[in-house]
Amino acid sequence: MIRRRFQFRETIATVLAEQEEHVEAARRGLMRSRQELERYIAGDPFFAMTFEPYAVETGSVTVDRMSAAGMSAGVGPMAAVAGAIAWAGVEEMVREGAGLAVVDNGGDIALVSDRPLSVGIHAGASPHSDRLAFRLPPQREVLGICTSSATVGPSLSFGTADAVCVLSHDPSLADAWATAICNSVSPQDRSVLERVPWDRVEGVLVIEGDWVFEAGDLPPIVSARVDRDLVTGGLW
Repeated sequence: MIRRRFQFRETIATVLAEQEEHVEAARRGLMRSRQELERYIAGDPFFAMTFEPYAVETGSVTVDRMSAAGMSAGVGPMAAVAGAIAWAGVEEMVREGAGLAVVDNGGDIALVSDRPLSVGIHAGASPHSDRLAFRLPPQREVLGICTSSATVGPSLSFGTADAVCVLSHDPSLADAWATAICNSVSPQDRSVLERVPWDRVEGVLVIEGDWVFEAGDLPPIVSARVDRDLVTGGLW
Protein backbone atom coordinates (compact mmCIF):
# COMPACT_ATOMS: atom_id res chain seq x y z
CA MET A 1 0.00 0.00 0.00
CA ILE A 2 1.24 3.49 -0.90
CA ARG A 3 0.82 6.37 1.55
CA ARG A 4 1.43 9.89 0.28
CA ARG A 5 0.99 13.27 1.92
CA PHE A 6 -0.29 16.20 -0.13
CA GLN A 7 -0.49 19.87 0.84
CA PHE A 8 -1.84 22.84 -1.10
CA ARG A 9 -2.61 25.93 0.96
CA GLU A 10 -5.10 24.90 3.67
CA THR A 11 -5.65 21.44 2.17
CA ILE A 12 -3.44 18.92 4.02
CA ALA A 13 -4.29 15.39 2.93
CA THR A 14 -3.01 11.84 3.12
CA VAL A 15 -3.74 9.53 0.20
CA LEU A 16 -3.73 5.72 0.39
CA ALA A 17 -3.62 3.72 -2.83
CA GLU A 18 -2.10 0.67 -4.45
CA GLN A 19 -0.64 2.39 -7.51
CA GLU A 20 1.21 5.66 -8.07
CA GLU A 21 -1.16 6.62 -10.88
CA HIS A 22 -4.02 6.47 -8.40
CA VAL A 23 -2.14 8.80 -6.06
CA GLU A 24 -1.70 11.21 -8.95
CA ALA A 25 -5.40 10.91 -9.74
CA ALA A 26 -6.21 11.89 -6.14
CA ARG A 27 -3.97 14.94 -6.44
CA ARG A 28 -5.70 15.98 -9.64
CA GLY A 29 -9.10 15.62 -8.05
CA LEU A 30 -8.07 17.53 -4.94
CA MET A 31 -6.49 20.35 -6.93
CA ARG A 32 -9.38 20.66 -9.36
CA SER A 33 -11.91 20.75 -6.53
CA ARG A 34 -9.91 23.27 -4.54
CA GLN A 35 -9.39 25.55 -7.54
CA GLU A 36 -13.05 25.27 -8.49
CA LEU A 37 -13.99 26.45 -5.00
CA GLU A 38 -11.48 29.30 -5.00
CA ARG A 39 -12.76 30.58 -8.32
CA TYR A 40 -16.29 30.64 -6.99
CA ILE A 41 -15.31 32.38 -3.73
CA ALA A 42 -13.46 35.07 -5.69
CA GLY A 43 -16.84 36.16 -7.07
CA ASP A 44 -18.90 35.41 -3.96
CA PRO A 45 -16.74 35.92 -0.84
CA PHE A 46 -19.79 35.65 1.44
CA PHE A 47 -19.81 31.91 0.68
CA ALA A 48 -16.54 31.54 2.60
CA MET A 49 -17.53 33.82 5.49
CA THR A 50 -21.02 32.89 6.60
CA PHE A 51 -21.77 30.51 9.45
CA GLU A 52 -25.38 30.29 8.27
CA PRO A 53 -26.82 27.97 5.60
CA TYR A 54 -26.35 29.49 2.16
CA ALA A 55 -28.26 28.09 -0.80
CA VAL A 56 -26.58 28.37 -4.19
CA GLU A 57 -26.76 26.42 -7.44
CA THR A 58 -23.64 27.10 -9.45
CA GLY A 59 -22.96 24.07 -11.61
CA SER A 60 -19.76 23.48 -9.63
CA VAL A 61 -20.00 20.01 -8.08
CA THR A 62 -17.88 20.95 -5.06
CA VAL A 63 -19.60 24.26 -4.36
CA ASP A 64 -23.09 22.83 -4.77
CA ARG A 65 -22.33 19.83 -2.56
CA MET A 66 -21.04 22.15 0.18
CA SER A 67 -24.10 24.37 -0.06
CA ALA A 68 -26.52 21.45 0.08
CA ALA A 69 -24.71 19.90 3.06
CA GLY A 70 -24.73 23.16 4.97
CA MET A 71 -28.42 23.63 4.28
CA SER A 72 -29.13 20.16 5.66
CA ALA A 73 -27.09 20.64 8.84
CA GLY A 74 -27.93 24.28 9.48
CA VAL A 75 -24.33 25.48 9.17
CA GLY A 76 -22.31 27.51 6.70
CA PRO A 77 -21.10 25.79 3.53
CA MET A 78 -17.43 25.93 4.54
CA ALA A 79 -18.25 23.42 7.29
CA ALA A 80 -18.35 20.85 4.46
CA VAL A 81 -15.21 21.92 2.61
CA ALA A 82 -12.81 19.17 3.71
CA GLY A 83 -15.28 16.37 3.07
CA ALA A 84 -16.21 17.78 -0.32
CA ILE A 85 -12.60 18.08 -1.46
CA ALA A 86 -11.71 14.60 -0.15
CA TRP A 87 -14.71 13.24 -2.06
CA ALA A 88 -13.43 14.79 -5.29
CA GLY A 89 -10.06 13.12 -4.80
CA VAL A 90 -11.60 9.69 -4.28
CA GLU A 91 -13.92 10.08 -7.26
CA GLU A 92 -10.94 10.81 -9.50
CA MET A 93 -9.14 7.74 -8.15
CA VAL A 94 -12.16 5.54 -8.87
CA ARG A 95 -12.38 6.92 -12.41
CA GLU A 96 -8.79 5.75 -12.86
CA GLY A 97 -9.77 2.24 -11.76
CA ALA A 98 -8.68 2.27 -8.11
CA GLY A 99 -10.13 -0.46 -5.92
CA LEU A 100 -8.53 1.15 -2.86
CA ALA A 101 -9.01 4.90 -2.72
CA VAL A 102 -8.62 6.74 0.59
CA VAL A 103 -8.24 10.48 1.06
CA ASP A 104 -7.86 11.80 4.60
CA ASN A 105 -8.25 15.57 4.37
CA GLY A 106 -7.25 16.81 7.83
CA GLY A 107 -9.34 14.20 9.61
CA ASP A 108 -12.22 14.22 7.15
CA ILE A 109 -12.05 11.00 5.16
CA ALA A 110 -13.60 9.81 1.93
CA LEU A 111 -12.92 6.28 0.80
CA VAL A 112 -13.71 3.34 -1.43
CA SER A 113 -12.11 0.04 -0.52
CA ASP A 114 -12.02 -3.50 -1.88
CA ARG A 115 -10.89 -4.83 1.51
CA PRO A 116 -11.65 -4.34 5.22
CA LEU A 117 -10.06 -1.25 6.75
CA SER A 118 -9.53 0.05 10.27
CA VAL A 119 -9.95 3.80 10.73
CA GLY A 120 -8.47 5.13 13.96
CA ILE A 121 -10.25 7.71 16.11
CA HIS A 122 -8.28 10.66 17.48
CA ALA A 123 -10.07 12.58 20.23
CA GLY A 124 -7.53 14.95 21.74
CA ALA A 125 -7.01 14.55 25.48
CA SER A 126 -9.86 12.07 25.96
CA PRO A 127 -8.67 8.78 27.50
CA HIS A 128 -10.29 7.04 24.53
CA SER A 129 -8.17 8.94 22.00
CA ASP A 130 -6.01 6.79 19.70
CA ARG A 131 -7.30 3.63 21.40
CA LEU A 132 -10.35 2.96 19.23
CA ALA A 133 -10.98 2.36 15.54
CA PHE A 134 -13.88 1.75 13.20
CA ARG A 135 -13.56 -1.69 11.56
CA LEU A 136 -15.02 -1.20 8.10
CA PRO A 137 -16.09 -3.95 5.73
CA PRO A 138 -15.25 -3.40 2.02
CA GLN A 139 -16.92 -0.27 0.67
CA ARG A 140 -17.99 -0.40 -2.97
CA GLU A 141 -19.51 3.08 -2.88
CA VAL A 142 -17.94 6.19 -1.45
CA LEU A 143 -18.13 6.50 2.33
CA GLY A 144 -17.37 9.65 4.28
CA ILE A 145 -16.03 9.48 7.83
CA CYS A 146 -15.76 13.06 9.02
CA THR A 147 -14.71 14.34 12.42
CA SER A 148 -15.22 17.65 14.18
CA SER A 149 -13.64 18.62 17.49
CA ALA A 150 -13.89 21.52 19.90
CA THR A 151 -10.51 20.67 21.42
CA VAL A 152 -8.33 19.52 18.49
CA GLY A 153 -7.16 21.52 15.49
CA PRO A 154 -7.70 25.09 14.30
CA SER A 155 -11.31 24.88 13.12
CA LEU A 156 -13.88 26.99 14.96
CA SER A 157 -16.33 25.06 17.12
CA PHE A 158 -18.97 26.31 19.52
CA GLY A 159 -19.10 23.03 21.46
CA THR A 160 -17.12 20.97 23.96
CA ALA A 161 -16.75 17.49 22.40
CA ASP A 162 -13.30 16.01 21.84
CA ALA A 163 -14.53 14.24 18.70
CA VAL A 164 -17.76 13.87 16.76
CA CYS A 165 -17.49 11.35 13.94
CA VAL A 166 -20.24 11.17 11.34
CA LEU A 167 -20.48 8.45 8.68
CA SER A 168 -22.40 9.00 5.46
CA HIS A 169 -22.17 8.00 1.83
CA ASP A 170 -22.21 11.76 1.17
CA PRO A 171 -18.85 12.98 2.60
CA SER A 172 -19.92 16.64 2.36
CA LEU A 173 -22.99 15.85 4.45
CA ALA A 174 -20.89 13.91 6.97
CA ASP A 175 -18.57 16.89 7.35
CA ALA A 176 -21.35 19.44 7.81
CA TRP A 177 -23.24 17.31 10.31
CA ALA A 178 -20.07 16.59 12.30
CA THR A 179 -19.72 20.35 12.73
CA ALA A 180 -23.38 20.88 13.60
CA ILE A 181 -23.43 18.09 16.18
CA CYS A 182 -20.10 19.11 17.70
CA ASN A 183 -21.38 22.67 18.10
CA SER A 184 -24.04 21.67 20.61
CA VAL A 185 -23.96 18.05 21.76
CA SER A 186 -23.04 17.20 25.34
CA PRO A 187 -23.76 14.50 27.92
CA GLN A 188 -26.60 16.75 29.16
CA ASP A 189 -28.04 17.67 25.75
CA ARG A 190 -28.30 15.34 22.76
CA SER A 191 -31.27 17.11 21.15
CA VAL A 192 -29.29 17.99 18.00
CA LEU A 193 -29.39 14.31 17.07
CA GLU A 194 -33.16 14.56 16.62
CA ARG A 195 -32.53 16.69 13.50
CA VAL A 196 -30.05 14.31 11.85
CA PRO A 197 -31.33 12.92 8.52
CA TRP A 198 -30.89 9.26 9.40
CA ASP A 199 -31.89 8.21 5.92
CA ARG A 200 -28.62 9.78 4.70
CA VAL A 201 -26.40 9.51 7.78
CA GLU A 202 -25.21 6.04 8.69
CA GLY A 203 -24.09 6.73 12.24
CA VAL A 204 -22.63 9.17 14.77
CA LEU A 205 -19.99 8.69 17.44
CA VAL A 206 -19.45 11.34 20.14
CA ILE A 207 -16.50 11.40 22.53
CA GLU A 208 -16.15 13.97 25.30
CA GLY A 209 -13.68 13.08 28.01
CA ASP A 210 -14.79 9.71 29.38
CA TRP A 211 -18.22 9.93 27.72
CA VAL A 212 -18.78 7.88 24.57
CA PHE A 213 -22.13 7.95 22.79
CA GLU A 214 -23.17 6.04 19.65
CA ALA A 215 -26.19 6.63 17.43
CA GLY A 216 -27.36 5.14 14.16
CA ASP A 217 -25.81 2.16 12.42
CA LEU A 218 -22.07 2.36 13.07
CA PRO A 219 -19.53 -0.26 12.01
CA PRO A 220 -17.88 -2.21 14.84
CA ILE A 221 -15.66 -0.08 17.09
CA VAL A 222 -12.62 -2.08 18.15
CA SER A 223 -9.63 -1.54 20.41
CA ALA A 224 -6.62 -0.22 18.52
CA ARG A 225 -3.25 1.42 18.93
CA VAL A 226 -3.40 4.43 16.64
CA ASP A 227 -0.05 5.80 15.53
CA ARG A 228 -0.30 9.52 16.31
CA ASP A 229 2.15 10.28 13.49
CA LEU A 230 -0.42 9.00 10.97
CA VAL A 231 -3.05 11.54 12.03
CA THR A 232 -3.40 14.01 9.18
CA GLY A 233 -3.41 17.65 10.22
CA GLY A 234 -1.59 20.92 10.18
CA LEU A 235 0.68 22.51 12.72
CA TRP A 236 -1.60 23.31 15.64
